[in-house]
Amino acid sequence: MRIQDVINIVEEIAPLPYAEDFDNVGLLVGDKNEKLSGVLVCLDTLEAVVDEAIEKKCNLIVSFHPIIFSGLKKITGKNYVERVVLKAIKNNIAIYAIHTALDNSFVGVNAKICEVLGLENKKVLIPQENTIKKLLTFVPKKNAETLREALFEVGAGSIGNYDHCSFNINGTGSFKGNDDSNPVIGEKGVTHYEEETQIGITFPKHLERTIVQTLFENHPYEEVAYEITTLENTNQHIGIGMIGELPTPQNPEEFLKFVKERMQTGCIRHSELTDKKVKKVAVLGGSGAFAIPNAIRAGADVYITGDVKYHDFFKAEGRIIIADIGHYESEQFTKNLLVEYLTKKITNFAVVLSVCNTNPVKYL
Repeated sequence: MRIQDVINIVEEIAPLPYAEDFDNVGLLVGDKNEKLSGVLVCLDTLEAVVDEAIEKKCNLIVSFHPIIFSGLKKITGKNYVERVVLKAIKNNIAIYAIHTALDNSFVGVNAKICEVLGLENKKVLIPQENTIKKLLTFVPKKNAETLREALFEVGAGSIGNYDHCSFNINGTGSFKGNDDSNPVIGEKGVTHYEEETQIGITFPKHLERTIVQTLFENHPYEEVAYEITTLENTNQHIGIGMIGELPTPQNPEEFLKFVKERMQTGCIRHSELTDKKVKKVAVLGGSGAFAIPNAIRAGADVYITGDVKYHDFFKAEGRIIIADIGHYESEQFTKNLLVEYLTKKITNFAVVLSVCNTNPVKYL
């Protein structure tokens, strides 16, 4: 295998087009065509993590957080970011970061928190906009089934729990080729009428290049007529944060103690407890104060996240319990998620879980 092969596997569950615009994801350091020796998975790529990769003979580090977030004008080793990049380059180690692409995945960071807390009936808290596209194309009636099946095969036509979804209208198409044309059906210079099927089919935006390529490879016409539009439909399988339900309601104090144990945190900062039992729980790994209004609108009894500031706790207003469990603590199981996934997909190379605790926050 090569490094690019691992990248392809990771991007199956977290396609980069769904990362937030501010983020810096993908291959940050290294050559994607290098042969793979092993994969080390971590939350943050620090010098100690690069040392661990060297020791364990892993030439690819898959990191949740990107070590390079803003531009580097010099790489002289004057700070921890530059030292990591220098050490990785010197030792021919590639660094790949997934960050908000995995945050927005339905099986990503927040799904893992839901799993650890035993939440059921999970849904995306803030669906990402403009993630669904629609293809309209026109094909001879006799070729419609072949084209549809080819598009289904590469991922078009999936809606929630259903696949092979399309809408088809039969009608008559017309065209006349000029002197430079080479029509598959009809003759150049003569208007031709053909019984055609209009195929309408939706697809996730990260598949657009594949969908168009498949369309051209399986369409019989010399010139393919098609339209691609972006839909405003809500996509409940791509977006940040999640909300789920506890199997059995708990009183607030019991639930927070349960969260502290399950999420292995030394401290939970929270707003004033309410007097109702906890059933619906919203979660958002990392810095999630911005989503407090979304959690309230979704009817959550408790909102679990990190990096909540003093004034943000006032937004609870007795309608919700805001629980700050810590940035690292809310994301710590992400590397376990990635190791479990990669181990199933890659059986002939070592996929190693980093043992480095990269949490910069300490508790007395």
